[in-house]
Amino acid sequence: MSNAEISIRDNLKETYEDVYTKEVLDALKALAPFNQEVKKLMDIRLRRRNERALKGKRIDFLNPDTNIPGTNIKVKDAREGNFEGAAIPKDLERQWIQGTGPGAKPNATLESSIRNVAYALLSGADGWMFDGEDALGQVSTMSLDNQRNLKLAIHDSPVFLEVAEKVASQMNSWSEGFFNEEKISNWREQLKFTTKIFRARGLHLDDRHLRLSNGSSFSASIADLTLYVANNYRALMGAGSSVVLYLPKIQTAEEAGLWNKMISALEAHLGLPVGTVKVYVLVEQLEATFQLMEIRAVLGKHFIGYNTGRWDYINSVSDALFWDKDFINPNIESIGMTYGYMRNYEDRVRRAVNTPDAFGNFALWQGGMEPNIPVGSKEGVRSSMEKALAGAEREQREGASGKWVAHWKMVHIVRPVWQKKGTPNQMGRQFEALSYDAEDAAGLMLLEEAPRTVRGARNLLSVGLQYGNAFGQGMQAAALKPADFFGNDDVLYLMEDMATGEIRLSILWEWLHKEAVITEDDPESGVQKGDVFTLKLFHKLLEEEYNKLLEANDKDVYESSKTSTLPIAKRIVEVYVTETTKIPWFIDLLNINLNNFDLKEAEKRISQYVKRLKEKGQRITENMDFTV
Repeated sequence: MSNAEISIRDNLKETYEDVYTKEVLDALKALAPFNQEVKKLMDIRLRRRNERALKGKRIDFLNPDTNIPGTNIKVKDAREGNFEGAAIPKDLERQWIQGTGPGAKPNATLESSIRNVAYALLSGADGWMFDGEDALGQVSTMSLDNQRNLKLAIHDSPVFLEVAEKVASQMNSWSEGFFNEEKISNWREQLKFTTKIFRARGLHLDDRHLRLSNGSSFSASIADLTLYVANNYRALMGAGSSVVLYLPKIQTAEEAGLWNKMISALEAHLGLPVGTVKVYVLVEQLEATFQLMEIRAVLGKHFIGYNTGRWDYINSVSDALFWDKDFINPNIESIGMTYGYMRNYEDRVRRAVNTPDAFGNFALWQGGMEPNIPVGSKEGVRSSMEKALAGAEREQREGASGKWVAHWKMVHIVRPVWQKKGTPNQMGRQFEALSYDAEDAAGLMLLEEAPRTVRGARNLLSVGLQYGNAFGQGMQAAALKPADFFGNDDVLYLMEDMATGEIRLSILWEWLHKEAVITEDDPESGVQKGDVFTLKLFHKLLEEEYNKLLEANDKDVYESSKTSTLPIAKRIVEVYVTETTKIPWFIDLLNINLNNFDLKEAEKRISQYVKRLKEKGQRITENMDFTV
């Protein structure tokens, strides 16, 4: 392992001394040796992806008679629950609704930025996942602003309490208009209600502000884990709260095992008992669904539950099968949680959490995201809320102990679905035991007939372009809808994050490179049912949808972005979709262009990325503007 020191970019050590405290810096130094292990596993991950493509081999279950890689736990034992898991802490037993979103805004004053945390903690959500990953912008110092804001809120700082009082009044004004009643009776008491949870960035990402002195990029996972836990564990535990993380983008139990080692090492460094830090795992990757019990087992006393996030998961299935000419997704609107492979994925998760460990402990299942925001015409809001409630009711019936919402205004709309039931959770419900045969494997990649249309392609392209633009502006979570519906208040904006932008372009890549057949006539473009989705059609739609964004008003597309981040977003979309070598992560092309507003420079960086991927099978993940 490397003994290189950690370097912090520019003068951030001084300007964020409240975040980079001595305790944090010592903890970072203690965890720095894991950086090499993270890089190694990410290399293995990419090689595994390439080997499957070369051999035309689909993902399969592990051999039950082997050890889980990187551990001495037998696969068979993990599947049978022969391991020690975690009892669920009191403040996590009831998580009917968890909100998600970042705790900071781009280019904002502290008082404005920290409002995000106030909205979250006054929302009435049982838990709030403050996002350090898919919904948190990374321009400038946003990841550090996020950490600062969370620390100020968790420590009840005067600046946060002052902002929270004002925000409570504004939230009550809205709820009086929407529900005919105020929802916050005592704002100080309300702040104590919501369990605070943090989502660290995945193992595939690097931090923008830290490097090792030998020039190596530094894992964003290690940075996020250390900064959040070391800065807040005393205040959280002192208030009787759990220290809780969401872990994203895990593909294998071996990767989960590395997370477990890092968390255990941090606990040991801080003098905390093993299992102090509790983790939910987002099941966002197809391969993870083949190793659910194994992931539970390796995380042991840290693991408390799974979350079924729709968008990332769809993207992972698409990416895992990019080489398979027969696997072509339909319109994104058709791929709900009851669709083919999604239905089977959800079923495996609920069976995995309801398999007891050696001590009879079950785990939680948190349902997926509700992206709606109740703002629009009366009819638009009514029909969208009906769909939102139907989705929540379905998940509740299926066994979820709660679900996610992407906006604080949705909390009191959806929470009653679980409130009516009254029980804190649905752990221990009886479902059929997990099985591991060829039929199970096939079900996790099951396609069903559904439309594939030009209208669907336009929607994919328009939102994909807008998302890339929003990302460049520092908004990794943004309320978006296709340009053809701008000005139509019956069609609501949906909260989109990195995952939703990524899957849209992944599907377009499939349609182009696997010669998808369009299933309906489209008089506007002249495309007929049975026609193939071609490069010519893609370029035609790209130009048309891009021009609509150039003509949009400032409400939908910032005027200043049309000559800065939007042209870069267009180029990224074009390269991602048309490049024959499937780029593993859309976010890579966005990340290397953060804080860059020059199209020529963007094209240079994109070419450099593609060249390295093709020639060396490597990604560029570091901050290209930060060298030691």
